[in-house]
Amino acid sequence: MKLKALIIEDNEQNMYMLSFLLEKNNYDVIQAFNGIDGIKAAKERMPDVILLDIQLPEMDGYHVAQELRKRNDLLHIPIVAVTSHAMVGDKEKALESGATGYIEKPIDPDTFIPRMESFFTAELLKRRNDL
Repeated sequence: MKLKALIIEDNEQNMYMLSFLLEKNNYDVIQAFNGIDGIKAAKERMPDVILLDIQLPEMDGYHVAQELRKRNDLLHIPIVAVTSHAMVGDKEKALESGATGYIEKPIDPDTFIPRMESFFTAELLKRRNDL
């Protein structure tokens, strides 16, 4: 069974690229174009990893991460903040909000999947390698 990745991203080009890279690497992709839909999708679909843009309409990625971390059934899921707004303190703020890791845009297609998977738990990596 493939691992499920939830992408919460409002930019269609970024969504397309992330989806393409994940699907090419044998992930099932769930898409949400804003934070509210992303939280709903996480609760309903229980993904194995969440890729979270910080600059989102309606609710920013920091608040999305905080909301996701309030739920015990979602605590084990790695949240990887993916953002082009890499200002001083942004990484720290993302981690303080509940993100497991942080990747800056623009995405490097050659290194994105290994970087994302570097934030996986040993159990999740084993499941990934057993596929």
